Amino acid sequence: MIAACLKWVDRRPEWDPATSQVITDARTSGLSAPDAAALELALRCGDAWSRPVAAVTAGPPAAEDVLREAIAAGAVRAVRVDLPATSPSNVVASALAGVLADLDATSAWCGDHSLDRGSGSVPAYLAAELARPQALGLVEVSIGGSGEVSGLRRLDRGRRERLAVAGGAVLSVEGSAARLRRAPLAAAMAARSAPIEVRVAPAGDPVPAKLAPGALRLYRPRARVWPAPDGDTALDRIADLTATGMTKGRPETVILDPAAAAERILEALAAWGYDVP
Repeated sequence: MIAACLKWVDRRPEWDPATSQVITDARTSGLSAPDAAALELALRCGDAWSRPVAAVTAGPPAAEDVLREAIAAGAVRAVRVDLPATSPSNVVASALAGVLADLDATSAWCGDHSLDRGSGSVPAYLAAELARPQALGLVEVSIGGSGEVSGLRRLDRGRRERLAVAGGAVLSVEGSAARLRRAPLAAAMAARSAPIEVRVAPAGDPVPAKLAPGALRLYRPRARVWPAPDGDTALDRIADLTATGMTKGRPETVILDPAAAAERILEALAAWGYDVP
């Protein structure tokens, strides 16, 4: 069986600055673009490999909306693990792993991030729980023979990595990787009354204090590394920091062969303060 791990999330989230909590409204909640792409790719794998597809989620009863959408699109089974919407990633992954083990799911497709916290850590936790290989952050996916998937993964600093996956794995995709098919009207209407299996989350470790509600902090991106100012005196160093007395650079057109052009780009990035390998 192939599993699509979906998350019910507010697609127009609001944030409370007083408590650092995300405010969820059921009226604007549903599948995010990455999870919709994951569902579509799971369905494509099911069609190509002649395997059934199950949709799994962890959340409150309102999260069953995303499961019914998956059933309308072609999933044959839906399971919801009853958990609060604010559960941390490790707790969610542990609950999903138990369901996937019972379903004997060989491949698990996930979105690469959610719209509430956006950590994208559930697929990694899930792969660790299942002891499966992981292919995370895929921007392109090609489906081959039975159990074979190749994809292009996004890395830091604009790099890409091409992966080949054979057998079971946990795969997460960006929203641009695929577009969810439109469900037929008859299937959409039948999904409204389709049975959904509800499971109770297993008792686990308590939520760490740093992840407890009210203890979250604002996200702060990594600082850019700048070279130390040059100068023998404090005045010279201040002048170097503020670029006092320097004229602004003007754009220039340079015609070079590919190798020299690449070297020129790296030199310019280093001069602008970027960390160039």
